Amino acid sequence: MTDDQESLTRIAFFNHKGGVSKTTSVFHVGWMLAERGHTVLMVDTDPQCNLTGMVMGFRGSGELEAFYKDHGDSTIRSAVAPAFEGRPRPIEAVETVQVPGRAGLHLMAGDIRLAEYEVTLGIAQELSGSIQALQNVPGSLSYAIDVTAQSIGADYVLIDMSPGLGAINQNLVGISDYVIVPVAPDFFSVMAIDSLTRVLPRWRRWASQAAAMEILSEAAYPFPNRQAKVLGTIVQRFRPRAGKPAAAFQRWIDEIGAAFKANLRPALEKSGQALSREAYTAAGIGQDMALAYIADFNSLIGVSQEHSTPVFALTADQIPNVGFVLETNIDSTERFHEEFSELALRIENLVASGRGESVGTLEPVEAPTELDGE
Repeated sequence: MTDDQESLTRIAFFNHKGGVSKTTSVFHVGWMLAERGHTVLMVDTDPQCNLTGMVMGFRGSGELEAFYKDHGDSTIRSAVAPAFEGRPRPIEAVETVQVPGRAGLHLMAGDIRLAEYEVTLGIAQELSGSIQALQNVPGSLSYAIDVTAQSIGADYVLIDMSPGLGAINQNLVGISDYVIVPVAPDFFSVMAIDSLTRVLPRWRRWASQAAAMEILSEAAYPFPNRQAKVLGTIVQRFRPRAGKPAAAFQRWIDEIGAAFKANLRPALEKSGQALSREAYTAAGIGQDMALAYIADFNSLIGVSQEHSTPVFALTADQIPNVGFVLETNIDSTERFHEEFSELALRIENLVASGRGESVGTLEPVEAPTELDGE
């Protein structure tokens, strides 16, 4: 491992439930980390390519088609094609997209065709004797992401993942240093947490076995021994009333916190997928492992997508309102800026703790409570 690889932090944003704002989280956290002075590579591994469309400001299939016609050799799929298709050339860094308006923030574009490699990767990851012909496949995603990140001097890699439990997602979690689990306050997120209690430890066992296999450790693209830890969850998309979640959302926020505390956190600690309790406490993280509570962006999300800019970075000129509504929305952008700044600080703190570095103590994350009488 080179010094560049040791200083690079890879964070997978994963939840096999859809609709929990994984893509929005990657974009907003990536932008904020870059604003705080880091060089960040966002990697779009979801075949739907929503992050790529968000960054590039695509308004339709025609624009997306034109991008892949001109830049089809600069996507996550093209990067790993030599390993998956046995091409006689090595994996190399691909050209990243510099995100407009935010120095230090880059995108490794997604590709719908990445899904074609799911079956091949699944076969290679069965860890059977037949893996000889596919020994370069399991480590290829890690290698492609790392060489691309190193080409821009990245400090952080943020991986936007599709919802699902397939081989690609298993691989991406296995090659990451950390995992963040975005959730929405609903019944299905509570079910997903219960499922992750079983899935994440199983994936950890698989990754450990893969990293220990001589055939994979000596491959052209070695499978890394990263042993990903879960940093925590981001609870999002609840509608507030007078600054607090409405009662319908509060119920699920409470149940999500209880599920993390009673089920997922103990499972992660048992499987070695959690940091020390002291590290979470120093970062202000409670037993529910909540990194932040982010209310629904409401109408601002549409404006954000229109300008390919995070909600907290929107300017007054970009918000199409006047008078009191404009003032309210400006106040909201400032509040979101503060919340994402605190979230980025907690991530920095936890990563530093994971490296054994000395860190200070942050104020505890404030869990929202419903309004009296609701």
